[in-house]
Amino acid sequence: MVTMTSVERYGIYLANLDPTIGSELNKTRPVVVISDDLMNKYLKTVVTCPLTTALHPNWRSRIQIKSSGKSAEIAVDQIRVLAKERLVKKLDDLDKDDALKLRLLITEMYGER
Repeated sequence: MVTMTSVERYGIYLANLDPTIGSELNKTRPVVVISDDLMNKYLKTVVTCPLTTALHPNWRSRIQIKSSGKSAEIAVDQIRVLAKERLVKKLDDLDKDDALKLRLLITEMYGER
């Protein structure tokens, strides 16, 4: 289990996403933490984007990455707040280029125009 204060922004963690409803991504899968480190330190929740191995290269809401040597994509359209207790263990870190792509896509999708 990941400790409450050790969660890092752009860290990739194995998380238990069940139970889910409808089209939410489910099961135990990797997620990338997108919430700020200060929030991660003091809150009991983290903001995440799930990773999936079902690749959709033409979907503008997804970012193709390599994590732990495997092809995956970050599902920015599936942003979700999780209790830290759902985080099982840390798997990897997002590299700086992919972290920048993620920040830019989040701003494009959810920021003001």
